[in-house]
Amino acid sequence: MAQKISANNEKTGLLDTFFKLREKGTNVRTEVLAGFTTFVTMAYILLVNPGILHDAGIPLQAAFAATCVSSAFASLLMGLMANYPVALAPGMGLNAYFTYTLCVKIGLPWQTALGAVFISGFVFLFLTVTRIRAWLVNGVPRVLRLSIGVGIGLFIAFIGLKNAGIVVPDKDTLVTLGNMGSPTVLVALTGLLITLLLTARNVKGGLLIGILLTTALAMASGVAELPHSIGDFINLGNPFAELQKIAFHLDIVGALKFGFFSILFTLTFVDMFDSLGTIIGVGRKAGLVNEEGEMPGLGRALLADSIGTIFGALSGTSTVTSYVESASGAAEGGKTGLTAVVVSLLFLGAVFFSPLVSLIPAAATAPALLVVGVLMMRDVTSIDFGDFTEAVPAFFTIIMMPLTYSISQGLAFGFVSYAFVKLVSGRWKENNAVTWVLSAVFILHFILGKG
Repeated sequence: MAQKISANNEKTGLLDTFFKLREKGTNVRTEVLAGFTTFVTMAYILLVNPGILHDAGIPLQAAFAATCVSSAFASLLMGLMANYPVALAPGMGLNAYFTYTLCVKIGLPWQTALGAVFISGFVFLFLTVTRIRAWLVNGVPRVLRLSIGVGIGLFIAFIGLKNAGIVVPDKDTLVTLGNMGSPTVLVALTGLLITLLLTARNVKGGLLIGILLTTALAMASGVAELPHSIGDFINLGNPFAELQKIAFHLDIVGALKFGFFSILFTLTFVDMFDSLGTIIGVGRKAGLVNEEGEMPGLGRALLADSIGTIFGALSGTSTVTSYVESASGAAEGGKTGLTAVVVSLLFLGAVFFSPLVSLIPAAATAPALLVVGVLMMRDVTSIDFGDFTEAVPAFFTIIMMPLTYSISQGLAFGFVSYAFVKLVSGRWKENNAVTWVLSAVFILHFILGKG
């Protein structure tokens, strides 16, 4: 008994030394609880991401396995390299861009789109280890940084409405209201009410619980098929075998031949700002920002993020990024990378449930997409719509993402309109090298007609 206690103390001592637990005012128990909390709040991505990637042609269970493995690897890397309580997974918005813009709209094979993600990861890596990152971050106007997240939120919500059958195509008006009496729509609407209730009550894992309850309702109403055996829930064999269908199938040469600078730019740009904002936000919540307003180790965190994207592309999934849901773990007291390591282990264990994803209908994930869209709208209140030169680029960035079904088009309209309206209003000094250069790039993007 004494030997067992001594061994446990030794393990705790090693964790304390490596993650600096006592120095940061935390302990193993708190970090483990924070890790579980973070995982539960972001585990909805395990069910949502495969459904989105499946629309690009990627096999469903293979996409689930890739989501698990890439999230586990990137979160582990963040925990060990940066010692931050930040978990990573394929990003919402960028997965939609991957599928509905690159693969469905432009017509790229998913292998070529993965090649683009892989290259964007290396571009992000390059920016992280050079001063160009700081140049970009400091040069992009605040109004555009705020508008990007809002526009992506509307884009995701629009996809949710489409998947639920609430919004359908119309030859006269482009889109219209769907059949509100259809079983699929009724299941989605009921699921939305359930998910809204759970989220409004701050129930941890509300999105995940909402998806599972809506799936049960879909099965009970005949919208989805009922499971027949335990094998419909758990992979009793080798779940990693599914990865063989997509891992290392990326087409880097095809991505380079396509020559879509604006696409690579969008993948890198959105990932970089999303990750930077998330890491700093979670860092503030965890008390990791010093008196000078700096976060020691921020460069290592961004390095882990960029490597996570590269690994994700090799595994077979869209851009991996830092998750704002990590703030829930920080709220539970998580302050170190041990929190992220716990999340990593849970993602790795989740791979055995790959058959479960085949049971989830689109109507069950649609409510989660709508609620994510709502949550991403919060930054709209920080935009000064009373200033016309701020309102114009914000408006075009936000509205063009869902209407063109493309994040890159929203970015293009936002940058070009910002540079133009500042110039003609006599406030041209508010433009800088970044806005001029990126506006020129996006004008060229319009002329070439790609992305």
